[in-house]
Amino acid sequence: MCSCQCKIGPSILNADLSRLFEESADLVDAGADYLHLDVMDGHFVPNITFGAPVVKSLRDNLKEKFPEKSIIFDMHMMVSDPAKWVDDMANAGADQYTFHVEAEKLKCSEDVKTLIQKIKSKNMKVGIGIKPNTSPEAVLPYMDDVDMVLVMTVEPGFGGQKFMSNMMPKVQALRSRYPKIDIEVDGGLSLDTIDQAAKAGANMIVSGSAVVKSRDRAGVIKELRSRGQSALSKFQPD
Repeated sequence: MCSCQCKIGPSILNADLSRLFEESADLVDAGADYLHLDVMDGHFVPNITFGAPVVKSLRDNLKEKFPEKSIIFDMHMMVSDPAKWVDDMANAGADQYTFHVEAEKLKCSEDVKTLIQKIKSKNMKVGIGIKPNTSPEAVLPYMDDVDMVLVMTVEPGFGGQKFMSNMMPKVQALRSRYPKIDIEVDGGLSLDTIDQAAKAGANMIVSGSAVVKSRDRAGVIKELRSRGQSALSKFQPD
């Protein structure tokens, strides 16, 4: 059994990006636990999305619309040099800064540890991510220093891919070893796959198309959270 709280974070990459503020506000109104913002640099992944100025504008406008709400921005930094953007994203209003252990500029474990400390010094939570071909052993040296580990369930860089159920043993292994840490899964999460992910021990669920493309976003978020919480209660450690 896992006592973690299931949280649903819609990915705004799947929204109408010409209406980013309106779409984000609607997702907040629909009950999102956090917003998942994908930052891509065209190097770590072939796609390019947006940077700190867009994040700051979104933060300022959401704060004005929802002055009483604390809206969490989970930054998924699919970039080759994650240390380069820490200050900018902190100043833009990011709450959690998730980098990939595979990032090109992270040459050794000391680079990763230095980056973790830099993120913490900016009062952001630290997330560390792994791509499908990366073993969970790659993040074990850092688990005591981070707040969340992200297990990609698709290849990063593009939305709309099929959920990779063969990533669930990674999630289960990490949850068995770290029962209290947040474990996030990203890619192909929907009402058809939430049970697999949460039963394996994932409690932070990034859902793109399943939520954003739905005509009943609030209903889908509510159902994902309910089913995820139920499946988490059935988690069995290795």
